[in-house]
Amino acid sequence: MKHILLCTDGSRFAQSSYRYAGWLASRLEAEVDVLFVSDIRSQKVASTGNYSGAIGLGASRELLDKLVELEHEKARINHEKAQLVLQDAEAQLRAAGVTAIDLIHETGFLVDIFHRFEATADLIILGKRGEAAEFASDHLGANMERIARASHKPCLITCRHYKPIERLLLAYDGGKSCQKMLHFLVASPAFQGLDLHIVTAGKKADDETAKAHLKVAAMEAESAGFRPTCQMIPGAAEKVITQYIQAHDISLLLMGAYGHSRIRHLVLGSTTIQLLRSSPVPVLLFR
Repeated sequence: MKHILLCTDGSRFAQSSYRYAGWLASRLEAEVDVLFVSDIRSQKVASTGNYSGAIGLGASRELLDKLVELEHEKARINHEKAQLVLQDAEAQLRAAGVTAIDLIHETGFLVDIFHRFEATADLIILGKRGEAAEFASDHLGANMERIARASHKPCLITCRHYKPIERLLLAYDGGKSCQKMLHFLVASPAFQGLDLHIVTAGKKADDETAKAHLKVAAMEAESAGFRPTCQMIPGAAEKVITQYIQAHDISLLLMGAYGHSRIRHLVLGSTTIQLLRSSPVPVLLFR
């Protein structure tokens, strides 16, 4: 994993993502592309249509000139904002020891544009919420949720406040995405030497399938030199995992994304979405 794509909007959540990106890039010796996308809607005025029939030809021309001027001014302000955000991100990454940094400013929609840069990235990092976080604190950011669904690369979803990564929790259900996560975890130099916990949520206290999954995960982690704390806990995964994070001072949750029933996801909302909403620590998702 040598190439990280860091998506930023300069918000409070983006601030903590700089520190997580710096931590990971330093341990992985990775390059970081910082992407800021100016929302094209933010520089459009209400309309630059033909008003001559309603207000007369002369007045229409004058109004059109003002609207065009306003659009240019909004574009200039957006460009200045982008440069300031990118410069701030670069300063924080360099302070964390990252030397290979590429700053990218685009105009459009992040969900559409990020695919062009995702192809060359090994990991996507972005905040759980964006600029509108103060107005919808119980919800995920729209861009975050769309990117997590659409991306084919691992995504690190960061929370508002940075916390040094010392204690990992792997939420393991034996699914393919969880297996990928486990392989990555034990092979990556980023997590060597950290305290590892592995938890499986079972349907009941004597859930033999869940215990078998947990045993497999524990053996692979131990073979890579970890001494994991393993536990099978009966209950709904989103509740079990969230409680475990708080009780054991976990600093990073690793899990497979969208590995559960498609129907359940459509009707109730997936375990992944619920965990992303409730997790007080960053979440590393694998597809």
